[in-house]
Amino acid sequence: MIKIGVLGVGHLGKIHVKCIRMIEEYELVGFYDSDEVKSKEVAEEFGIINFESVSSLIDAVDVVDIVTPTLSHFEIASEAIKKSKHVFIEKPIVTAPQEALDLIELASEADVKVQVGHVERFNPAFTAVKGSINKPMFIESHRLAEFNPRGTDVPVVLDLMIHDIDIILSVVKSNIKKVHASGVNVVSNTPDIANARLEFDNGAVANLTASRISLKNMRKTRFFQRDAYITVDFLKKEAEVVQMEEIDEIPDDPFAMIIDLGENNKKRRIYFNKPEVKEINAIKEELDSFKQSILSNTTPLVNIDDGYEALNLAQMIMDKINASLNNI
Repeated sequence: MIKIGVLGVGHLGKIHVKCIRMIEEYELVGFYDSDEVKSKEVAEEFGIINFESVSSLIDAVDVVDIVTPTLSHFEIASEAIKKSKHVFIEKPIVTAPQEALDLIELASEADVKVQVGHVERFNPAFTAVKGSINKPMFIESHRLAEFNPRGTDVPVVLDLMIHDIDIILSVVKSNIKKVHASGVNVVSNTPDIANARLEFDNGAVANLTASRISLKNMRKTRFFQRDAYITVDFLKKEAEVVQMEEIDEIPDDPFAMIIDLGENNKKRRIYFNKPEVKEINAIKEELDSFKQSILSNTTPLVNIDDGYEALNLAQMIMDKINASLNNI
C-alpha cells in the first residue's frame, strides 16, 4: 500500500480525497488544511485524520497530494521532496519558471516521482483521438468559463489557458519560435480574458483563447493536419475525426463523400469518425496513473518537466500581455 496524504481540501481537494479512496493501492492517511472549520467538516464527512501541520502530514506518508493555492506549491513541494516523498502537485506547478527548475533539481537529487495535475491529458475525449493527432500544423482552442471568484487570485492564463498550453505542447514536438499575446483585466486585478498566438519552429501555429467572464462555458480544441481535421470537446466529452484518403475509383456507395481535385483525375474520399468516448473520472485516472508510475518506477505521464514547460510558456504569454497593457 502507498500511504498518501492530501494538502488542501477545498473544492478540488475534496474531489481528490474521494478519488483516492476509490484506488485500492492507496492508503489515505489523512489531510491538512489551514481552514479549521473546513477541516472539521471534512474529517467528519470522510472519517479521516486531520493533521495539525503540513510537516506532520508529510512525515506520515509516502506521497503528498498538493491541492493548495498556487502560491504555496513551491514551499510545500520543496519540503516534501527534501524528505524523499513522491509528489502529486496541482497545476500550475508553481508561480514562476525558476521555482519549477529548482524543484526539478531537488526531485532529481531525491530520486522521487513528481506528477503535475494537467488533468485534460486524461480527458476521455482527448485520449480517444490522441493516436490520430499526427504533426498538427494549425491548432485552435477556446476555453471559456462563466465568472467564478474562485481562481481569480491568478491570471486567466494560469487558471484556464495553461490546460490548453499543456495539451498543445504534448502534441507539437517542436520548439517555440514566436509568441504574440494580448489580454484585458475586466473584473479582477489580473487579465480575465486572453488570446495567444504561438508559432513553432516546424511551421505549426496555435491560436488560444481563454476567458473567465464568458456567458457560456466552452472547452474545445481543433487540430488541423495533413489529410485530417480533429475536434475535441473537453467539456462535453466528445470527439470527431474527419479524414481524407486518396482513391482510384469512386465507391459504389451513394452516401460516400468524394472530392474531385481536378488534377490527373485525383479523387479523395472523406471519412467521418466519431470514436467511442468512455465515461471515466479524469482526476481518478491521473491519480491512478501516478500510482502506477511509482509502483513500476517509470516516468509519470505528466512529469515535472512537462509542468515546467507549460508554466514557462504561460509566463512568456503573460509577459507579452503585460507589455501590451503597459503601452495602453
